[in-house]
Amino acid sequence: MAKPQPHDETPPVIWWLRQDLRLADNPALSAALKTGAPLIALYILDDETPGVWRIGGAARWWLHHSLRALAGDLETRGATLTLRRGRAAEILPELVRETGARAVFWNRQYEPFAIARDAVLKVALEQHGVVVTSSNGALLVEPWTVKTGSDGPFRVFTPFWKAASSRIAVDALLPQPKRIAAPAGPPRSDALEAWNLAPRAPDWATGFAPLWQPGEAGAKQRLAAFIDEALPAYATDRDKPDRSGTSRLSPHLHWGEISPRTVWRAIATRAEAGGGGLSSQADKFFSELGWREFAHHLLFHFPHIPDGNFRAAFDAFPWRQDDNALRAWRRGRTGYPIVDAGMRELWTTGWMHNRVRMIVASFLIKDLLLDWREGERWFWDTLLDADLANNAASWQWVAGSGADAAPYFRIFNPVTQGEKFDPDGTYVRRWLPELAALDTRLIHRPWQSSTPPKDYPARIVDHAAARDRALAAFAKIKA
Repeated sequence: MAKPQPHDETPPVIWWLRQDLRLADNPALSAALKTGAPLIALYILDDETPGVWRIGGAARWWLHHSLRALAGDLETRGATLTLRRGRAAEILPELVRETGARAVFWNRQYEPFAIARDAVLKVALEQHGVVVTSSNGALLVEPWTVKTGSDGPFRVFTPFWKAASSRIAVDALLPQPKRIAAPAGPPRSDALEAWNLAPRAPDWATGFAPLWQPGEAGAKQRLAAFIDEALPAYATDRDKPDRSGTSRLSPHLHWGEISPRTVWRAIATRAEAGGGGLSSQADKFFSELGWREFAHHLLFHFPHIPDGNFRAAFDAFPWRQDDNALRAWRRGRTGYPIVDAGMRELWTTGWMHNRVRMIVASFLIKDLLLDWREGERWFWDTLLDADLANNAASWQWVAGSGADAAPYFRIFNPVTQGEKFDPDGTYVRRWLPELAALDTRLIHRPWQSSTPPKDYPARIVDHAAARDRALAAFAKIKA
């Protein structure tokens, strides 16, 4: 497979990037550099392999800017980023033949299609004398290392996190290289612009750039800002969408622009310096990192969950088909302000506050009685942090069909949720300017106003009646 190399040229090694678009604390990069050989940094846009969940629209915008930032970081260290598009199972062996590379390094992925692809590639490359080294660059603990007393996978978060967190030991982080040796003649590379990842006509992503800085530098800045500004009140403020109380690290973590080890180390260090009060805030944030770990644990052990119910009883659930209701939900036109504000925030910024994600998901599933997979697909296409494990596990949690799921009869009331977590209506007014002048007492129930706001829709469903309908539907499968 490998071509002969000139006597004066050391065969290169390939560092295959996937969801680890960073230079610091990157195990695959570190292992590749230890060989001392010239390094080829390769990213493959694999949107052709069957079974792959192709990257959604918003995430493609992020990927475009993250790759551009990474290319710049590599260039300052003497290396280049090689871009290829197509099936990884074909492109990677092809590049090995082109360059005479004798070793390939990558950080593991945990999606079902990625596991199957990597297993085939590893065997094929090693049969031709190419050394393949894979590492963990994405998780604090890998899915197969945390088991129940009966040697099986966990299905409930609390015991999972108790077992998993006891195994976490963040030692010294791997340093960011100052210089990277590259081959004398870099391989052919696609032009990033030719991939058309960022929308142009129309450019529906204009609201993203003012809020986000994709890339490793942006991830570090976001972490520092979170620790300084939001961590001291994280446990309470994280549920309030009218405040900047969350980390907003999720897109950076998904694309691997920062490692969870780096995040854990930075927050633990700050908590130790800040005393007991800050430690409790840090513990709450760590449990949110734990949910990310749990989601990957579930996806690894139950790879069907992005497409099928974790609990088989829900296969018989009587979901409705209502395209008009689905369209109203997507567009933020349901008549329930907290739901509509969340959906418009999502469309404008590529992100939605976590508390509001639960509210809008509950509304779709239980008030509208629409299949959770409809919401999962919409989030996949519109979220900058769209992650297969988190997305599937979270939607099934709300639906009641998943592991450690909220009981189906736990149905969020969109009015009382809004009044509790956005009491002054600040969040609603920001995203629904047509309600800005409404009295605070009515901001979450505008239909009770004597002069209903213009340009805001009537409720598409009565919550009380919808709740009864949802409970009746659940009763059909409860047995």
